[in-house]
Amino acid sequence: MKVSAFEPRGPRKAPVPANEAERLHALRLYQVLDTASDQAFDDLTQLAATICEVPIALISLVDEHRQWFKARVGLDAAETDRDVAFCAHAILGDEMMVVEDATRDPRFADNPLVQGELGIRFYAGAPLTVATGLAVGTVCVVDRKPRVLSAQQLAALDIIRRTVVHLLELRRARIDLRAMTELLPLCSWCRSVKSADGTWMDLQRYVEQVVPVTHSMCPTCFAREVHKPSGS
Repeated sequence: MKVSAFEPRGPRKAPVPANEAERLHALRLYQVLDTASDQAFDDLTQLAATICEVPIALISLVDEHRQWFKARVGLDAAETDRDVAFCAHAILGDEMMVVEDATRDPRFADNPLVQGELGIRFYAGAPLTVATGLAVGTVCVVDRKPRVLSAQQLAALDIIRRTVVHLLELRRARIDLRAMTELLPLCSWCRSVKSADGTWMDLQRYVEQVVPVTHSMCPTCFAREVHKPSGS
């Protein structure tokens, strides 16, 4: 397993990913932000802290302005500002991001989470890359002193990352199944759909909010287009 190298030119505030709109859309499809605690996620977070021998472990989801913790060990806060979040940097790549001593890293040396009461020194974050190839957050471990993880600890953290992604995909599958089995309140005239909050919207827009949509052509339409006279 590869670990991303430290690049000293990085800014303190993480740049916004080029695919940010798609990434945020994917995150919302899992409908996990601001949900109640879940034993499965809590157990994986505790396991990460135990294996890596650190006081803090988190499952962090990064939205527009914050990182929100689906599960946490050793930290009271339920979320932090995205501008100071280590995880906002970690979601920029596919590989695990390791900061062995934040005070020696120009990206984080003057970060309030490093200089303040929390006193972060060590961070390792594994991106939660979902089925669409987009990173919606991380599994991360944190310490208040500099440290180095062993190869076995890094490998275990990667296994935990994959397990968290699997749980998210199961959650998404249940949401998709529920959406597909529910009766749609469909307007008989314009074919718009009444959503859960009582508003009406275009059918395609409604579908895109609850299931992933790809655009293709069915065999009947394809055959009709192929045999359509030129100029028509």
